[in-house]
Order: sequence, then structure tokens, then C-alpha cells
Amino acid sequence: MDVKTAMARSAYFNGHREAVVWRDKRLTFQESWQRSIRLANGLIGLGLNPGDRVGVLEDNNIDAADFFGAGAIANLVRVPLYPRNGREAHLHMLGHTNCRALLVAPQHAHEVEGFVEELPDLDHIIVRDDGYEPWLAQQSAQDPDLAVSEDDIYIIRHTGGTTGKSKGVAYTHKAWMSAARDWFYGFPPVEPGDTQLHVGPISHGSGYQYLPVWMAGGCNVLMGHFHPQETLDLMEREKIAYAFMVPTMLNAMVHDPSIDGRDWSHLKCILVGAAPISDATALRAREIFGDVLYQGYGQTEVLPVTMMGPRQWFATDVDGSTPLRACGLPLPYAQVQIWDEDNKPLPVGDVGEICCKADGQMSGFWNNPDATAERMIDGWVKTGDMGRIDRNGYLYVVDRADDMIISGGYNIWPLELENVIADHPAIVEVAVFGVPHDKWGESPYAICVTDGTTPVTEDELIALCAERLGSYKKPAGVTLQTDPLPKSPVGKIKRKDLREPFWAGKDRRVAGS
Repeated sequence: MDVKTAMARSAYFNGHREAVVWRDKRLTFQESWQRSIRLANGLIGLGLNPGDRVGVLEDNNIDAADFFGAGAIANLVRVPLYPRNGREAHLHMLGHTNCRALLVAPQHAHEVEGFVEELPDLDHIIVRDDGYEPWLAQQSAQDPDLAVSEDDIYIIRHTGGTTGKSKGVAYTHKAWMSAARDWFYGFPPVEPGDTQLHVGPISHGSGYQYLPVWMAGGCNVLMGHFHPQETLDLMEREKIAYAFMVPTMLNAMVHDPSIDGRDWSHLKCILVGAAPISDATALRAREIFGDVLYQGYGQTEVLPVTMMGPRQWFATDVDGSTPLRACGLPLPYAQVQIWDEDNKPLPVGDVGEICCKADGQMSGFWNNPDATAERMIDGWVKTGDMGRIDRNGYLYVVDRADDMIISGGYNIWPLELENVIADHPAIVEVAVFGVPHDKWGESPYAICVTDGTTPVTEDELIALCAERLGSYKKPAGVTLQTDPLPKSPVGKIKRKDLREPFWAGKDRRVAGS
């Protein structure tokens, strides 16, 4: 089934129910779908044809919801841009996907000035300013009823671009529908009227939850920015049932002074993903919210591939497994293997590259056959993450392959140190990365954000790591601060940005002893 058919069916049968909420604006399914039809007709009227790419640069709001439906109705390909990116990144994403139009929120309009002159394929920039609503109202509310195939491209998302320019990841309607099925496969069923919170941008991870909730007659509640107390207030006020959180968001919320004494009786599921979560954050969140925490693993190129609910995640009696440190069990429609450097499967328990297959995976990198061939082997996607699978099927992410620290010939993974340091009650968040060392080549270094009240010293944290992990893995240095760590648009801590000053003047970002 294609996305348009699925969304139209739900809009018809749930027309009277609330579908989208943003601030004081509340739209029913019928109202939201009509806006999408009008936007689709407006774009068709500009000369756009099925298969044309349309960029969107926006924050979470009602207007952003419009194109979720409009793109499917007009069979246009949505290309989300990321508001925190710079001009060059926007130009690259629009240019290499040959976008013919760009929808942009007024607060970001200055970022794309002159793009029509710089990009030969870009014919239209539609700024959603005061003229947007009158323009939308002028468009026909009659469904154009264009043919849509499940094999048509639905969306092109982009990788983070940590090495070189970001790559476009193309998903067909069928793949996007399969991902929607798999995300919610093990969750408590979504019932009509259930609410899903989108505090992260729907251009990123939270957007995967939008379609499944819509199809089930639930309501998508949008927030334009993250603030711990405001998020908690909204969750309580709107009786949120489902939410997607990156670990840094969840960590900030469970440390917020206003967290205690709130009513979480409507919560069914908080999905934690996009980055590893510390044991301390997971346990504290469970203590507050109850048995509603789920953790999944996947990446833009292939998702989701593993999932576990609270009974699997917090189990303490699974012989041969440490579920608290895992990121899930393979989903029924996904395959996970650990490969060596020759792309051969490794035995259970060995560490290697996590490689996956799923119905919800990319068809390939957009217009980049070389990169596709490098990352896709016989239909398997090489993730670039290092990990292992235990005898019970739990998957453990050790770290990104390029984040590994080689100190005196030993491999050290930042995540294992971060987990230990995060267990200290004073630590709110932590990042560990490799820095040059005269004797060992490189050595771990930790930058820690403290709560500002609980006593802690650098030596105390170094000793804690030595005690728990062994002396050779302890950090060579620790910085304590109260300012938050830099994060990506989806809330991932930017280790590389923190690491860069330590390597100034070096030819390579690795060192040998």
C-alpha cells in the first residue's frame, strides 16, 4: 500500500477526531487532510509533476504537517532540510536532489535568499509567511486523484554528513509503510484518540511516528522546541500516550525539578532512540514514568531493526545477557548480523560491524551508486556501528567505528566510559573521546556536565573508571562544567566538535604510540 491511500482512508473514517495539535491550533482529520489537498493542488498548479522533489525547511508546526499529506497526494518527493544546518548544507541537499520547489518557514527565509539563482532546478520558494494561508485557501479542495505506486519514491532523507557531504537516502512508499509497521510492532496498540508527542523535529526521528499514529486515528501533538519543563507540562496537559525521545532529552526531563508528583497514567510508550542511553538515565526514567520505556535501534539507511520493551530492557534474570546495556532484540521482519572486515558473519559474542536487512530500508543513496555499493552488500546495509549479539539475541552497540580510541594497542570504546561516569549522581551528561598522548598514542578524555550541587571531582571520576573498567581505560583528563554539551539537530552529543580543539595542528585525527 502507498502512503496516500493509507492516510486518505484514516482521514475518511476519523474525520471528526483531532489529528494535529500545535500550540492553540487544533485540527481534525478532515481539516488537516483538506489543507494537504489544497497544498497539493497549489504545488501542481505551479507546474510540479509526480516524482519531482520538494524541499522543506521548517520547525514543528501546523504548516509542517500540511506537506506530510500533500506530498503523498501529489506524488511529490519530500526532502527535509535541517534548520540547524548552514547555507552550504541547504544548497547541497537541494542541489543534488534537483529540488524544483522549497517550502520554508518565515524564520528561516533569510537562510535561502538567492537560492533560485544559484540552483538551476529550483523554480519556486514558498515562504509560509502572512501570505501563505490566503494562498492555501485559494487552492482547490478537490483531490487531484493522481496515480501513486508503492514503488514510487516517497522521501529522501539525508545522513548526518559527519564524513564529507551528507548523502540522500531514498525510501519508496512501500519501504516507508513497512517501517511504520515495524516501529509499532511491539508497542501497545494505538487506539483512536491516543496522542503522540513530537518534541523532536518531524523531519528527523520523530517523523517516523507520525504516519503510524495518523493511520490508527491518533493525534499528533507538535512542539517547535525542546524545554524540559514545558515538555513535561504539555505531556501532562495533553495526556500524551506515545512519545519519541533522544537520550539527552529524556535525561534533561528526569533531572528537571518539576518532575515529581505528575500524572503519567495516560502514558503507553516512550520510545528512546537515535543515540545510546546511559544506565542511570534509563533507570531514573523508569522510576518516574513506569514500565513504558522502549528502546529501538536503526539508522537513516535501515530501520528499525531491533526493539525491546520494558520487560526485556529491565530484566535482571536473563542468563548470558545484560539487557540494560543492550539496544533491543531483532524485530520479526528484520535481520541482524555482525560482520568482520571481510564482510563475513562472526560468531555469537564477537565484536564487529553491525549489518542489517529490513523491509524499511533505503533503496540506495540518491544518485550515488559508488556510496551505495560501499554500504549495501547483497541487500545488507553496513551500519558503521560496532557491536555484538549475545546468545539470547540481544544486540549491543559498542560504538561508532570511527569513535574507537586506540590507547597503547588497546581498543577503548567511549560509550563504556560514558556509562560508568553517568552513574555518578552529580553527572547530567558526559562525552568521552580520544586525545593525543605522548606515551600511549591517544587516551580517553571526558567532558562532564554536572548538576552544580552534588559534590564531584575530576580525580573521583577517573578513579571510578579505573575501578569499574581497569586502569588502562581510565580518562587521561576530565573537564567539569555546568554548560550543556553541543548537540546535533536531533539531540545527539557532538563528540567530534568537542574533540577537535585537542587535535589542532595534527595531520590526522588518530595518533600512534
